[in-house]
Amino acid sequence: MNNRNRGKNTGDDALFGSEKQIDKLKSAVRDMQYLLSRNYPEKASADLVGNHYRLKTRQIQALRGASASEILVENRKSKELEISDLKNKTIYLDGFNVLILLESLLSGAYIFEGLDGCFRDLSGVFGTYKRVNQTQKVIELVAEFFQKSQAEKLIWIFDKPVSNSGRIKQIILDYAIENNLNWNVELEFNPDKFLAENSEIVVSSDAWILDYCKNWFNLIGYLIKEENLFINLVKMF
Repeated sequence: MNNRNRGKNTGDDALFGSEKQIDKLKSAVRDMQYLLSRNYPEKASADLVGNHYRLKTRQIQALRGASASEILVENRKSKELEISDLKNKTIYLDGFNVLILLESLLSGAYIFEGLDGCFRDLSGVFGTYKRVNQTQKVIELVAEFFQKSQAEKLIWIFDKPVSNSGRIKQIILDYAIENNLNWNVELEFNPDKFLAENSEIVVSSDAWILDYCKNWFNLIGYLIKEENLFINLVKMF
């Protein structure tokens, strides 16, 4: 196992660890939603609000993840399912989105709750996925959720072009076989489009997927409550 995790960046405590900074971010999210709800472009809105509040790059990244127009927030919430809705259903899970977010959460990184009730982090995959100390625990948490949900099947979807996607696919399949789980893992060239268009129920916190999918389940929110996970939470509203 690798001695690495997805914890905080140096300087994150200064950006997100004080009441003063969180109050500033909440004000920024309110202003951002005001602009987005009046059809201002996202990047221009983030630049304007970021300059006004003198936000640093990572604060602007958190601001963009947490913000959405009033119409988009309503649309996302109208499609959100309860755990009871998953019984006997097939669930499609946005592999790297869920894996990296939960790895970050378990590593003590700051996690941001946005206006849509979704949780997001500041990590990402930049061409290569590297397994970390918390990867196995994440797979176990997904397995516990799957069994409690009484869903029929769970299909993990990963980005085919990302290096090591084949390796994580094999790790998950091996775990599923060992634990007699009805799981499958698929590699897609355009996973976001695939998830939005081909699945009845999606697990993701990716904003674009949430906007275009049929229905979605807030797995991170569920696990935080159900498993009583410790979380470095920044509530952005």
